[in-house]
Amino acid sequence: MIEKTNSISQVRYACSIGALYTASSIPGVIPITHCGPGCADKQFMGLAFYNGFQGGGYGGGAVSPSVNASEKEVVFGGTERLRELIKASLKIMDADLFVVLTGCIADLVGDDVPSVVSEFQEKGVNIVYAETGGFRGNNFIGHELVVKSIIDQFVGSYNGEKNPHTVNIWSLLPYQNPFWRGDLSEIKRILEGIGLKVNILFGHQSGGVEEWKNIPKAGFNLVLSPWLGLKTAQYLEKKYNQPFLHIPAIPIGAKETSRFLREVSEYAGLDREKTEQFIQSEEKEYYYYLEHFSDFYSEYWWGLPAKFAVVGDSAYNLALTKFLVNQLGLIPSSQIITENTPDEYKDGIREEYRRIADDVTAGVDFVEDGYTVGKILEETDFGHKPPIIFATTWDRDVAKKIGGYIVEVGFPASYEVVIARSYVGYKGALNLLEKIFTTVIGRSA
Repeated sequence: MIEKTNSISQVRYACSIGALYTASSIPGVIPITHCGPGCADKQFMGLAFYNGFQGGGYGGGAVSPSVNASEKEVVFGGTERLRELIKASLKIMDADLFVVLTGCIADLVGDDVPSVVSEFQEKGVNIVYAETGGFRGNNFIGHELVVKSIIDQFVGSYNGEKNPHTVNIWSLLPYQNPFWRGDLSEIKRILEGIGLKVNILFGHQSGGVEEWKNIPKAGFNLVLSPWLGLKTAQYLEKKYNQPFLHIPAIPIGAKETSRFLREVSEYAGLDREKTEQFIQSEEKEYYYYLEHFSDFYSEYWWGLPAKFAVVGDSAYNLALTKFLVNQLGLIPSSQIITENTPDEYKDGIREEYRRIADDVTAGVDFVEDGYTVGKILEETDFGHKPPIIFATTWDRDVAKKIGGYIVEVGFPASYEVVIARSYVGYKGALNLLEKIFTTVIGRSA
């Protein structure tokens, strides 16, 4: 029985203006925040520092200009301060695109940010705005607001030809998922391996704003997540007459990744033989390593976890659950999704858990409050073996209390230093196996 509370402890996402890291994750883009003095700093410390220690990069962290609104701006408005800040930023900062994001103060007092930004747009400055006050939602919502703003105000209209073998990827939320950089690189690699040209859009392998300019020229959009990116793809379908393919489960391991590539290949009309050659090459390497891993797995099976729980964002939750069930044969005991999933997507996500495998189903709870998450885990029957908990820093104490192992896979991940690690695809699955069983035998030693 899930307890209902009127508050959220141990929050597992940022507020809408946290989407400044959506902007900064695009090469050459610098966000400008029109908010109070603590807002942008809190997003950095939460999303980019104590979450895998990812770093702010070219446009995030201490780089991002901010109005640092005070009582004066609350009483008299902050449009003039914003205008001055944009002028100063243009003088001293080198960016291909500036993205102005508003916080609660600007949105509540009614600052005319569109008017200020339009002054610079009319002068040919590459600058857009997004109204991202915290009351509009969390950083998942802010992400889609920023993406739409860039598409409408910067990418603009397009009626030309499309390349049927070019795809735009809408998947993991940058910085919210501490492994997004490595994961997007692996997604781009495997899709290119079957013959697609990939606009990955975020991260170091993105072509920056020029790649964003090419969004309308792609043959289709690929939404690779349970729900994030669907609104964007639906909007692009309407705006550019651009179809999209929705695959809810991000692939981890050979079985899911090969199935994923075949589905995309068929949808895009790619050369089937080339697709199979790439899959066979990747599987050959994957199963080579897995064959040697099997000596450990068969020898230590009696001391390894049999059941697991996953706590975190729906994208990784679903992906991990499918991998752990279908590749390792573990038993799902508790699946908890924490990103405040919009209600219209919940039934579709529940259906995905009902068909995790041919003979395995799993229930799923949508919970934001850390106290409630802890109660669910404590009340779950994991059997006589210590379970393995895929969760966050917030869940370390309860994992210890129930005698489980913990692998941090989501926000906040404060006991992980993440540089280029990936857990998806063929190569990422091997990294994940190493992490899981090093954690298990390391604690047992």
